Amino acid sequence: MTALTPHGARQFILDNTALMAPPHVPEILLHLADEAHELWQRTEDELVEIGLPPPFWAFAWAGGQGLARYVIDNPDRVRGKRVLDFASGSGLVAIAAAKAGAAAVTAADIDPFCATAIRLNSEVNDTRIEFLGTDCVGTDAGWDVILAGDVFYDKSFADRLTPWFATLKARGADVLVGDPGRSYLPRSGLEPLGLYEVPVTRALEDAEIKRTTVWQLA
Repeated sequence: MTALTPHGARQFILDNTALMAPPHVPEILLHLADEAHELWQRTEDELVEIGLPPPFWAFAWAGGQGLARYVIDNPDRVRGKRVLDFASGSGLVAIAAAKAGAAAVTAADIDPFCATAIRLNSEVNDTRIEFLGTDCVGTDAGWDVILAGDVFYDKSFADRLTPWFATLKARGADVLVGDPGRSYLPRSGLEPLGLYEVPVTRALEDAEIKRTTVWQLA
């Protein structure tokens, strides 16, 4: 098996997903897995040979849904600003920011599938999203707002993100995080902005509803 080409990635996404609206953000359509467990297992088993990670891009995770909902309902937080959607996955939060009037939106994710998934999803929603496929932790391209949905699920990753977010905040950026109670969310320095009850896929989560908080670095 050889590495997927951009066309191959596009066809894989179209073959394994359906266009649907995330339950908490019905304004947005995404190419999402409608049989979550089957796709998750298929990609882990069949694509491990070409080095592709599990398809986080195929699911609307609770943290992203809550954060996207907050951005759409509070467009002043991003309107006219340069926005980074970090660990973008499907591009849900980036699309929400674009719809809310952001001047420029960059969706960052190191998963090579995300470039294609986000392009397909942004086209469906008639939004313009720039994709960044490199590891941008520790960098600063002058973003006004950093949005991060569901990123505190791993300790080593969280240990990298926390000082980076603090540095961006210290120089004047707004950092907003959507989190459904992941284990490594920082226990201090956060101000709650909104609380949401988000329907999720039981095959991938421990409940059908995840209570999700949108936080701002204080």
